[in-house]
Amino acid sequence: MIATTIDILEKLEEKDKDKVSYFMSLLLNQSNYKKLKKEIAERRIEIEEKDTLNHDDFWKNLNV
Repeated sequence: MIATTIDILEKLEEKDKDKVSYFMSLLLNQSNYKKLKKEIAERRIEIEEKDTLNHDDFWKNLNV
């Protein structure tokens, strides 16, 4: 379903993409999604600072 949704979004005209984007921002600003929005923002910072685990790091931490 997600792939289908992305395909549809990519085919929209620019003005309609803007409408969808505006609607999504309204949803994300609701209290139900504030925690998720905060987690996403924190994760983006971690990724920009390259503070992430790669596959090998993950397995080393498990001592497997």
